[in-house]
Amino acid sequence: MYPFRAAVEAGDHEAVEALLADDVVFTSPVAYRPYPGKAITAAVLRGVLRVFEDFRYVREVADPAGRDLVLVFTATVGDKDVHGCDILHFDEDGLIDDFTVMVRPLSGAHALAEAMGAQFERIRREAEGVTRT
Repeated sequence: MYPFRAAVEAGDHEAVEALLADDVVFTSPVAYRPYPGKAITAAVLRGVLRVFEDFRYVREVADPAGRDLVLVFTATVGDKDVHGCDILHFDEDGLIDDFTVMVRPLSGAHALAEAMGAQFERIRREAEGVTRT
């Protein structure tokens, strides 16, 4: 099992953050612009783990060189099912430097956008180091 998957499944936010490169770029399935940087990416991922229910990875697809990994997941947001994937690229040091999330169906993406919108002020504060509760 990949360390990132193990950290997410264990709910270990510190381990997830430790696997992110300082210059990681996070591309959200529901935001227009990518989020550059470790602090905002870690805060967004904490927010996602708060809004996803019944989250589980169901498949891994990796390139032989170990630089790219796709983790397919299922979850619910409210009463909507979400099926998606985390697309990860690793730098020379083995840290995630590019993180893209894709989700479907559209109703699940809308539910995710709404739930994350409700979290955004907390995410912003966490990224600025104001609070991590």
